[in-house]
Amino acid sequence: MQLNKELVEEMELLLKFDLSSARVGLKIHSNADASVIAAAKRLYHKELVEHEDGGFLTTLGHEAAEHLQAVQQILTSSD
Repeated sequence: MQLNKELVEEMELLLKFDLSSARVGLKIHSNADASVIAAAKRLYHKELVEHEDGGFLTTLGHEAAEHLQAVQQILTSSD
């Protein structure tokens, strides 16, 4: 399975969330890159974020972001 551009954009956006607090979200402004705005909308429709323009992660979104951060840490750690 290959990761298409849209999935990569969604994962990159999920990796921007600070998971140290459930009270920290992201606001995607209307002047953001169109691909970022589209990724946020896709995450909303997948019920991973609370609003089309970001906001807070849902429970499922938080879990997905945790897994992504773990994978990133594993793949970027040196031997």
